[in-house]
This record gives sequence, structure tokens and C-alpha cells, in this order.
Amino acid sequence: MSGTDGVAEYIVVFKKTVSDDAIQKHADDVIANGGQVQQRYDSVLKGFSAVIPDSYLQTLQSLQGGEIDYIGAFTSRLSQPDGVVTTQ
Repeated sequence: MSGTDGVAEYIVVFKKTVSDDAIQKHADDVIANGGQVQQRYDSVLKGFSAVIPDSYLQTLQSLQGGEIDYIGAFTSRLSQPDGVVTTQ
């Protein structure tokens, strides 16, 4: 990963017909390309959330419509700064 490469967290959802081995290979590829898998999902949907470098995100996006059903930006409440909430 180059020093100018951006990274962001995404959720990658695979089609139900994709094998667990194929999903694991994609997760391993994310890691090999400088990313970090945060969470695996296998009950309601098949996939993972991961911090993915922009350069490898393009590779995953090219698989949409094939093995990958959806890739979306993932926002965790824990990643948001604390704030003050008031009521009137």
C-alpha cells in the first residue's frame, strides 16, 4: 500500500451461493493488500466488514454482480466522536 493510498471501512456482502472458502479467500486478499478484516458475517448475510485500501477496493468493486452482491461504506457508532445531547 502506498503512502498516498486512502483507506475506509466497508461492508462487503456476497451472494448466498458463494462458498465460505471463497469469502475467506477474499478476506485474506484484503489483508494481503494492506487492509484489515473487522468482522465476519454468516447468519443473516454472508460477508465481512473491513478497512480496505482504495487500490484494492477497485478490485472488489469489479466483482459486483458476480460473487459480490453489495459493497457499502460502513459507519460504526463507536467510530463517531462523543457529543452532547440535550432535550428541551
